[in-house]
Amino acid sequence: MFKTNQVKLAIAPIGWTNDDMPELGGEVTFEQCISEMALSGFTGSEVGNKYPRDTKELKKALSLRGLEIASAWFSSFLTSKPFEETADAFKEHRDFLFEMGAKVIVVSEQGNSIQGQMETSLFEHKPVFTENEWTLLLEGLHHLGDLAAEKGMKIVYHHHMGTGIQTTEEIARLMTGTDPEKVSLLYDTGHLVFSGEDHLAVLNTYMDRIHHVHLKDVRADIVKKVREEKLSFLQAVKAGVFTVPGDGLIDFKPVFEALSADEYKGWFVVEAEQDPAVANPFEYAVKARQYIREISGI
Repeated sequence: MFKTNQVKLAIAPIGWTNDDMPELGGEVTFEQCISEMALSGFTGSEVGNKYPRDTKELKKALSLRGLEIASAWFSSFLTSKPFEETADAFKEHRDFLFEMGAKVIVVSEQGNSIQGQMETSLFEHKPVFTENEWTLLLEGLHHLGDLAAEKGMKIVYHHHMGTGIQTTEEIARLMTGTDPEKVSLLYDTGHLVFSGEDHLAVLNTYMDRIHHVHLKDVRADIVKKVREEKLSFLQAVKAGVFTVPGDGLIDFKPVFEALSADEYKGWFVVEAEQDPAVANPFEYAVKARQYIREISGI
């Protein structure tokens, strides 16, 4: 389906150790995490909270296991803080990723975000940007895109549950309001389906803007529970709303077919934050790897 060297397959460490809830996987070491990634057949990783920030140390640990860094999450606060604060943090993050050989920088606006609030109902209190906040966001993202371009990199915007850019309409405004040369899109199957969006319609609409892909599956019964019981994003994660491809409700075959037909080039990143005490991360990584091989040939 995909040509040789066209795509690479990574897995995020969030299944082993959770950045938002450090108690999930608190006992799991960095070495165990990356060793199990490699053993389950992946060649890349995003960056977690236990990863060394010293690039020489990190490169050595990864190269021993045949792994590369695909990207890493960056929280922007363009709508809620002075631009300089986000820019300074972004440049440090950009330089770290550049040194690690990454080509894209995952950016998500966290101004007014509720994704990290344990008791705030996800669907009842989702933030909505004001017109002024939209202006700050779009202008700020253009500036971040320019900063990324200084190193030959792109920013890929991560639409995310519990933030001001979650829905199809919000993604549309982001895409129409930004320059394709400066702002690209991260396509995340799980966040779209969890939100109730048509993930294939979003994929086909913005195919030419997509330069990074997160492969995340969703458990339908937990989505129903989250809505009915008015749970928060973190409570949803703890309840098991996310899982790896092949273990939830999403059929990934049409996703791969569409991306292959459009000759997508870049990383696929399996990402499924779960409680490792409930969902053994190595077991689920192996399950994901087998499923992706079966339906895509990667």
